[in-house]
Amino acid sequence: MSVVDLAERLIGCESVTPARGPVFDALQAVLESAGFEVHRFVAGDPPEGPVENLFAIRRGAPGSKHFAFAGHVDVVPPGGGWTSPPFAAERRSEPGGDLLYGRGAVDMKGAVAAMVAAVETVPGEAGTISFVITGDEEGPAVHGTRALISLMRERGEIPDLCLVGEPTSVDRLGDMMKIGRRGSVNIFLEVEGTQGHVAYPHLADNPIPRLVAMLAELDALVLDEGTDWFQPSNLEITDLEVGNPAHNVIPERAKARISIRFNDLHSGASLSERVGEIAMRHGGTALPIVSGEPFLTPPGAFSTIVADAVEAETGIRPEASTSGGTSDARFLKELCPVIEFGLVNATMHKADEAVAVEDLKTLTRIYRRIALAALTGAQA
Repeated sequence: MSVVDLAERLIGCESVTPARGPVFDALQAVLESAGFEVHRFVAGDPPEGPVENLFAIRRGAPGSKHFAFAGHVDVVPPGGGWTSPPFAAERRSEPGGDLLYGRGAVDMKGAVAAMVAAVETVPGEAGTISFVITGDEEGPAVHGTRALISLMRERGEIPDLCLVGEPTSVDRLGDMMKIGRRGSVNIFLEVEGTQGHVAYPHLADNPIPRLVAMLAELDALVLDEGTDWFQPSNLEITDLEVGNPAHNVIPERAKARISIRFNDLHSGASLSERVGEIAMRHGGTALPIVSGEPFLTPPGAFSTIVADAVEAETGIRPEASTSGGTSDARFLKELCPVIEFGLVNATMHKADEAVAVEDLKTLTRIYRRIALAALTGAQA
């Protein structure tokens, strides 16, 4: 099956996170026809689950290297404003070339299709290839890739290298790859007071001034100046809530939320402890939820494989970057070195999400080169 046909089939499966069922059926059918042993399982209970996941493997000779492709087939809700149905892939001929429209075309059903199409022509004797595909990357990511990692460990199927197909390119296919990502922690802050009448403040305890002072101290923090590969960590106030419907009542409680994106000078635990100490000084509490730690695959053999493959097919050498949000690479780093590379990200999560048909074909060739070089040490 061509990469475009497979991308159309995957887009045609409505798979708003957490994805289950038809989109995995379509992927399983193609992988099994390519000689892969496919394992599907559902993990987790509400509210974060259930989540469907897929692990597929085609083993090479004993002792051969193991290369993994990783990605997700869940998508964000389409929203409004589309000029064609978001889950009915549509090809359009436009001045710059043919485009394929549909939710997930870029993030990241297009890349998943390119991975599968790429390995169909990689000879089995080259080595072991696996697919690590979740239905919950766009959601809480609690029962997705982390559950897949547990399965792989139980089975002893640990890859030597892993490529995640997130849309990393910015202006044109191949201009950027991700060798790392910052970590992320959200912290819920709360200050309790005593409710009372505004005319009798001595009989009440207003929590708002203490929360404001807490937020001012947090906002003034300079966490670091950045590193060789990471931009400075940043703390942002993302919510402030009192919920007081009455103008003449001192509220009993005030809440806020902050989000910290942090580099490898910190951990989720160290930042949570630091914020917790500040909150305590102002008579408040802090509840942290760490969604991922930072990761870095330093430039070396793996990044060279990716860069060489991209340059061979596009004529440009990708910039190695750690910018942007988080991805499931934050979990996969526990198994092996991981790099992200994929399509141009300009339309991801937008109405009329679209990918250039020629980019899908080029990405397939790039992925084939990467897989062969990772397994055999030789470019295609």
